[in-house]
Amino acid sequence: MQNIISFLTSVISFLIVIGICVIIHEGGHYLAAIWRNVQVHEFAFGMGPVLFSRRRKGTLWSVRALPIGGFVRMEGEEDEPRPGDEPDPTRAFTVKRPWERFIIIAGGALCNIILAWILMSFLLSGYGIIDSKTTVIGNIMEGYPAAVMGALPGDRVVSINGVDISEWSAIRETLQKIDTDDVSIVVMRDNSEVVLRGKVPVSDERGVRLWGVQPAKVRYPFFKAIFTGMGYCWQASVEILTGLWKMLAGRIAADVTGPVGIASMAGDAARQGFWTFITFLAVINLNLGLLNLLPLPALDGGRLVFLFGEMVFRRKFPEKWENRIHLVGFAMLLALIALVTWKDIVRLFTE
Repeated sequence: MQNIISFLTSVISFLIVIGICVIIHEGGHYLAAIWRNVQVHEFAFGMGPVLFSRRRKGTLWSVRALPIGGFVRMEGEEDEPRPGDEPDPTRAFTVKRPWERFIIIAGGALCNIILAWILMSFLLSGYGIIDSKTTVIGNIMEGYPAAVMGALPGDRVVSINGVDISEWSAIRETLQKIDTDDVSIVVMRDNSEVVLRGKVPVSDERGVRLWGVQPAKVRYPFFKAIFTGMGYCWQASVEILTGLWKMLAGRIAADVTGPVGIASMAGDAARQGFWTFITFLAVINLNLGLLNLLPLPALDGGRLVFLFGEMVFRRKFPEKWENRIHLVGFAMLLALIALVTWKDIVRLFTE
């Protein structure tokens, strides 16, 4: 029974995550298209056969059988209109200026990144985040030396055995470097220095010295959370792109996750609580937005490369060859997804 509940949690969480990511992404394309007066024939969530559809103000809103991906079908993207379409060649995507088409294509990824920023700001304001930049103690773990030595939440660690401590990571690093169990830790408490003395032995289980403290959690006021959230997203973006570059260069092992892996992680995040799920949703949207902007065929970034070239050289790349390049890229992308999905399935049954 527990396995069934866990499976259903993963499936529902995955559908929620994918639903939000896809709708936000395609919504970005849709809003940009409407802004530039491009006719949108269909806004679809999912791929494959249509399960439900409704036409409103000239646009067909549809839900399809496979809840992976989606699309916005605009006038001028297909040679022949579909039943129910009311073509208006003057509002075709293809007749718009290059910079307008650039905005429409970039709108999807941009909206995913903006959503990640909003979710991160919401997290920082509503729940808070572990502050590893300071040495303020947030929680004392029972049964560890810190509790015996008299450490209290709110204490700020100043030094360990005479070594100055300025950030949280230095607490662990310094404890591992000392060659004695006898430890003297100076903390600031109510604007006064307090010396905590005791023994911090090497853990038989972990093989390292464990003092038994956790960093404090900080919550930001609403407006500060917005600016801080932008900083966190920027830092995360740099880490994502740096990690991708290292994988491509062969400096670190490739660790790519497909739909099955995302479903498993979404379920784990949901079981850990609302705020963990919000964090996961922010990370997924940030990854989706950034990866979609990579200059690769079949991705939005690949199309943006051609549009950028058209803006610079004032000459459009032959549409026939551009379509062929994207088709090859799409086939390679599907093959990659299939390979990653197979590895995810194998991992689920072997771990």
